[in-house]
Parts: sequence; C-alpha cells; structure tokens
Amino acid sequence: MNKPELLAPAGDMEKLIYALAYGADAVYVGGSSYGLRAYAGNFGNEQLKEAVDLVHKKKRKIYVTVNIFAHEQDLEGLSAYLQELGQMGVDAIIVSDPGVIALAKKLVPGLPVHLSTQANSINSLSVNYWLDQGLERVVLARELTLTELQLIRSRVSGQVEIFIHGAMCMSYSGRCLLSNYLTGRDANRGECTQPCRWGYSLVEEKRPGQIFPVEEDQRGTYIFNSYDLCLLPYLPLLKKLGIESWKIEGRMKSLYYVASSVKVYREAIDTLWAQGEGAFQARLPEWLEEVDKVSHRDYSSGFLFGKPGTDAHNLENSHYVREYDFVGVGLDKQREQQILTGLQTEQQETVLLEQRNNFKQGEVLEVLAPYEQSWTFKLGKMWNLEGEELEAARHAQQIIKLKLGRSLPPYSILRRAKNQCSG
Repeated sequence: MNKPELLAPAGDMEKLIYALAYGADAVYVGGSSYGLRAYAGNFGNEQLKEAVDLVHKKKRKIYVTVNIFAHEQDLEGLSAYLQELGQMGVDAIIVSDPGVIALAKKLVPGLPVHLSTQANSINSLSVNYWLDQGLERVVLARELTLTELQLIRSRVSGQVEIFIHGAMCMSYSGRCLLSNYLTGRDANRGECTQPCRWGYSLVEEKRPGQIFPVEEDQRGTYIFNSYDLCLLPYLPLLKKLGIESWKIEGRMKSLYYVASSVKVYREAIDTLWAQGEGAFQARLPEWLEEVDKVSHRDYSSGFLFGKPGTDAHNLENSHYVREYDFVGVGLDKQREQQILTGLQTEQQETVLLEQRNNFKQGEVLEVLAPYEQSWTFKLGKMWNLEGEELEAARHAQQIIKLKLGRSLPPYSILRRAKNQCSG
C-alpha cells in the first residue's frame, strides 16, 4: 500500500520553507484573495510564483486555496486569477463553490481541482458526484467516523483526503456563521474572528444585566470550545484505508507548529510503512510528547470513533496548553556563510541563530531539527554581530553568536521550557 501524501499548511513563505525542510510531501497556501484565511501571511502573485518554483525544485507539490463562498462582487478578478494560477503551474486549486469550480474547468481545463472540506462531502454518492465532474480529489468533511471512512473508501476509486491534526471548528467542516453574525466578519469569506473560542454565559430576556452561569462556572462556559484533533495514535487504523492524502490544519499557526507537527507525522508515517506497527508503537510516546510541546488545546480523536461528547470540549476555559516558548531559529547554510564571511577569523567557529523571543545566558534551550533527535544545551556566553557580549537576547530577529561545540542544523527550531524564567 502506498504511503499517503503528507500535506502541510504554509501561511507564508517562511512556513512553506520549513514545511518542506521537515518533510512535507505537499503544501497548501493561500493567495492574497479568494481563500478562507485572510489573516494568514498569504502570497502575492510574485511570491506565489517563487513558491511554486521552490516547491517544484524540491519535487514536491503546492496547492492553492480558492475556497471562499463567493458573493457576486467576489467574482471580479477571479477569472484572471485562475488563469494566472494555471500559468504558474500550481499542482491544484482547492475550491468549495460550484460556480468557481465550473469557471476553473472552463478557463483552465488542465488545472487540477480539489474539492474543499467546506463542501461537506460525507458520503460516497457525493464524493463520486464531484469526481464525475472532473475533480481530481475530494477533501472529506471532518465529521466522519472510521466506519464511514471505510465505507466511502470501498465505494470510491478516486482520490480522497482527510484531516489528521489541527484545530476543530464548532461548525460543519468549517462552514461557520457565528463570526459573521457576531462581528460582521464572514468566516466563509476568509475573515473568521473565532467567536467559538469566546466565553459565554446565559442572560434571560426579561432580566437584563443578570448573568447566569452555565455548568456552574462563574466565568462563563466555553460551549463551543472544541479540543484539537490529533489522530497520531490511530495512524495504523488509517493506514488500512488507503486514503491518498493526510492533511495537517494550520495556515494561521506558527512556524514552530508547522515544523513540529510535520516532523512528527513524517517520522510516524515513514516508521509505520518501513518498519511496521511494532516500531510505530515503540516510538509513539516520543511523538505524543513532541506534539504536546507546541501551543494547542487538549487533543481528541474528533469524530473518528463517533460523535464527540462533552469529553471532546473544554467547558471551563479557552486556554491553550503552552509548555514551551519558541525562542529562535537556526539559519540556512547560505545565509550563515554570508554572515560568517564578514566576521574575524577567530569568530568563525561560532554558531549563528536568529532570535524570535527573549532568552538569556544560563537558560537551557532545546533544539528541534529535521531528521534528527532533539537535543538540549545550556546557554553560555553569547554575542551580537559586533562582538559585544549579551546577557539576554531581547531584540526581535537579532542575529546571535554562540559557541556550542557542534553545529546547529539549518532550519532548527530553538525552544525553552516555560518552567524557566526569561529576563
């Protein structure tokens, strides 16, 4: 059985580069318009061309979201944009609106189209209908059990895709009305303000000003606050289905999240396919520990084993689990060499990193890197590029010099456990 494609989010160019470095087979990105993540970094047309070239140079794939539910005014410029995507050579577009699908098939017949999860495909008849319309792949709705996935797979010969990790919306596969109703920003046009994460209490119509707690919580209740999806422990079950693409959610998530989640699922998939379930189960605890180190809500299996109950929702608060701070990144070799070339000879044994959060001498940092085990080191002396010793790195994206006694792999992520205090 072929390995599934590992499909990773790339909210901007830097995240795309890290997703590839950590082992994604494909990335999905948004252009400056027509996608459902208006507040992600996204890609202008020139940057999108650059991204396509970079991805194809590494023999990976890039998909572009064009998945808004278009109002009439949204159609202006859409034809030209679809044609530009075809000319760029993107590997597919991800679409939910039937009109946009029809327009794309008419204008750019050679451009593959994937049906977005927002189209809510939950049965084999629906999936086969869309495949019969000439779509290459259907991204299934998230509200499907393992049994339903098995039945769909047995009745569908074309490509399907599922989500395996990331945030879950209190809506039907992302088709949410709360944001538009409460804030005037339409989630179905890319402007979600995530009101499902807010705290709510009950107010009776004839008693204005009197707030009644729900579930006996004086701070309000988080009745919409779904746990995050994590199907990592169940990959052996999913392997048997033969689904073509496994997708990580998160174009709005951090660079650290992208690197960590892609690393874990890359290693898990490769281990499961190459060494079998025994080796997979042996390493599962370390992978579960890794996905716990990024900012997340409590994890659940979503709908995989049936409709989620209260145990899949946090009814007390909307807090994220944040046990580590992302504090820096290792430089790619070309950039590092350019900087080191300008330094004095005696300084060229130093390691360079780029600051992303405050850290200081004496703290213990952990290094996450592609295709190797994580390791830690205690921060000794460090300097800026002018050779001045620093007690702490406080300036955003400042280049810091260290002496580690070993190299820092390109695209490393440096993090600090929160039980340390930073100055």
